[in-house]
Amino acid sequence: MKKLASLLLAGVMSVSMLASCGVPANTVHSVDDLEGKTIGVQLGTTGMIYADDVKDATVEKYNKGADAIEALKNGKIDCVIIDNEPAKVFVSKNDDLKILDDPFVSEDYAMAMNLQNTELQQKVNAALAELKADGTIGGILKHWIGESKDEVSYTSPEGTDRSNGTLKMATNAEFPPYELKKDSKIVGIDPDIMQAVADKLGMTLEIEDIAFDSLIPELEAKKADIVAAGMTVTDERKKNVLFSDSYATGVQVIVIRKD
Repeated sequence: MKKLASLLLAGVMSVSMLASCGVPANTVHSVDDLEGKTIGVQLGTTGMIYADDVKDATVEKYNKGADAIEALKNGKIDCVIIDNEPAKVFVSKNDDLKILDDPFVSEDYAMAMNLQNTELQQKVNAALAELKADGTIGGILKHWIGESKDEVSYTSPEGTDRSNGTLKMATNAEFPPYELKKDSKIVGIDPDIMQAVADKLGMTLEIEDIAFDSLIPELEAKKADIVAAGMTVTDERKKNVLFSDSYATGVQVIVIRKD
């Protein structure tokens, strides 16, 4: 009886603590629980597209994935749909959150270019093929993903030719480990891979950080040559941009508050 009383008391205390903090208990335990829930997403991402398809769901859109995570912690939304790698970064910094075991959907990441820029597309694809074959891309991914990651950025070979001009890359540096700011510098998987591509093309890489939903308009206005921002290849986006060959596979997951 004493043990039962202790368990009941612990349960009451847990509920009281949640109520006092104003944070509701988690109600999302699987993909099937998303119907009718309030889902947080980053504006312009495929997570937003997928969330919009959930029956009777309310979709809250945020400029940054971190803002969606903060809203989840504060009880303003029921869950967040986001790429697995940023999700792991956010969860590692927040003990009160976790990722559902079942992935939501898998997708391919690629660089995007203006529809008219087929020449650049061919050059980038050739460079990516070489970088995959010689292990450079695999090495970059290992520096940023996995238990042995060290977040050491790619270094260009000494004496790399830069005589072919400047390659202007647009990104949104709010998507770790694909792109993030570290000591005022934009680093991560995409900047590293694009630097390696620029090395192959004999070009100087310039990186611009803008809002994610402004990336495709930036290409359409020819203010940037290429977008590298963990961007998923979709049929809808193919109407507006050219995509390179895929360089990574992403998984959209669901982040929730711990039970």
